[in-house]
Amino acid sequence: MTLRNKQIVIAVTGGIAAYKTAQLVREVQAEGAQVRVVMTASATSFVAAKTFQALSGSPVAITDNGLFDQAGMDHITLARWADLIVIAPASANSIAKLIHGEADELLYAMCLAHEGQVAIAPAMNQQMWSNVATQENINGLRNRGFLIWGPADGAQACGEVGPGRMLEVSELLQLVLSRFENTAFAGQHIVITAGPTHEAIDPVRYIGNRSSGKMGFALAEAALAAGARVTLVAGPTEQICSPRIHVIHVETAAEMHLAVFQQLDDCDLFIACAAVADYRVANIAAEKIKKHSEHLSLELEPTEDILRDVKQAQPKLFCVGFAAETEHTIEYARDKLVRKKLDMIIANQVGSSEQGFSSDYNAVEILTADSQESIARMRKTALAPKILDAIHQQLLNRKENSNVRYLKKSHST
Repeated sequence: MTLRNKQIVIAVTGGIAAYKTAQLVREVQAEGAQVRVVMTASATSFVAAKTFQALSGSPVAITDNGLFDQAGMDHITLARWADLIVIAPASANSIAKLIHGEADELLYAMCLAHEGQVAIAPAMNQQMWSNVATQENINGLRNRGFLIWGPADGAQACGEVGPGRMLEVSELLQLVLSRFENTAFAGQHIVITAGPTHEAIDPVRYIGNRSSGKMGFALAEAALAAGARVTLVAGPTEQICSPRIHVIHVETAAEMHLAVFQQLDDCDLFIACAAVADYRVANIAAEKIKKHSEHLSLELEPTEDILRDVKQAQPKLFCVGFAAETEHTIEYARDKLVRKKLDMIIANQVGSSEQGFSSDYNAVEILTADSQESIARMRKTALAPKILDAIHQQLLNRKENSNVRYLKKSHST
């Protein structure tokens, strides 16, 4: 089993979604992990501690049942025991306590003492999730290295609809598995581009697109989880990633082109996920263009073709492209695959709020010269490990069937 010999603390805070956590305990154990459950005092109002004790086979650690003493060592013992701490559900209150480093309950003291990874699965009313205070807290935790798993959109217990639902147990399980099961790229340097580029028209306007960067950032996190050293070249985006990922922020296609080429000397895999603008203004106005007439003409010129240039400069480097299309998705993607001599291309249809640009979800076709794999619509955070699995399988297949070196560091011949 994938999680055999792994030690996982599942922490429960107060919220109606706590009933799902009971199933999560069961599923994580079914994968072979040892599980200990920690509950806040308010969590016991939603699910009894005896439920989690019966499922985990171990006593539940709760602040108000005498197991936690500020002078005691239970929080230290659990912090050292855990390979991973998962807080599900994580309420708005618990997130606020975590960002401020409070330690008034065992759960929070344990997180302060834990040197490893902590993942939180937010669950709250959609207005509470969207509140600027919560978003600042979430971004702060992400900057400190916390894993943010969710939330999902949908109907909520309060009757409202929107972002704030805790991820389903199946999604959380896959995210837990992804922290341990994949070391396919251990020691490798993966360079990923993400987000849009902005090409200036004048000092206040630009040519851009609707790319959010979510897919590229999800790939970077998945690559990190797979053991890689990750460099993420990101265009303008609000996304935030683990501090262990080296992020290079750029704005234009030219800046992205330069940043990528500065990383190629020791690059083992290049994934071009960014939606790079195809054109830029030939003559950028020095001052804001005023509206003097009904029509304005701009002379455009092509931007750098980053993916083509990388493949030409490093023909043995495994290069993966993305093709975001509104029609003839497979046809156009396959043309791009052949024309740019890529090793793989990820095709997805955009133009819908259900998936693609700005959405948390995507569905893709993974194309190579002699294969095609469909992956149904799912969250981008769950999709990213599957894309990396497909890349790894291609690398293994080609290594077995050819003497060509695809991972640059593997050369010993």
